[in-house]
Amino acid sequence: MDWMTSKKLILASQSPRRKELLTQAGFEFTIRAANIDEDSFPTDLPIHELPVYLAREKAEKVFKDISDPEALVLAADSLVFLNGKIFTKPIDRADAIKIIEQLAGNTHQVITGICLMDTIGIELESIRTEVTFEKMHLEEIEYYIDTYLPYDKAGAYGIQDWIGLCKVAGINGSYSNIMGLPMETVYKLLEKKLKK
Repeated sequence: MDWMTSKKLILASQSPRRKELLTQAGFEFTIRAANIDEDSFPTDLPIHELPVYLAREKAEKVFKDISDPEALVLAADSLVFLNGKIFTKPIDRADAIKIIEQLAGNTHQVITGICLMDTIGIELESIRTEVTFEKMHLEEIEYYIDTYLPYDKAGAYGIQDWIGLCKVAGINGSYSNIMGLPMETVYKLLEKKLKK
């Protein structure tokens, strides 16, 4: 499908998972890091709107730094939520264990904000997936953390590894969203922008 390579697509993310998903979907793109302060956001912003806010910040930062009027910037940000609390990337082993202990036996939400930006305008989407974890023993949690080292992942886990295979009781919504990029939605947005 020619439209998938008809415009210069820039992924504003260094996430290996997002790169992998976009590549598997058949898109050609370049990667441009979007270095923003993810801890700086309006204090009156509802927490469930934070992922799409951060995605827009990333897209605007990269778009401002490029000079190609034909470029299309795709940015995303994923966060894990449980009972009104945000779970970002763990700061160390103890934090990772604490996060998984809280998620274990509960249903949490993964929300990914998407921003697609070019000279014509901006497209914003927020996608939510519910994930239910089985209960876990401390030994299992420590095994997971020490074996898979999920320190670069929001919520201290990757759905594509051991915890997803052995400890997920149910998923309601997009699976690829839990990996960081809801490809069903991204594909539709890109098709709308690129297919003329």
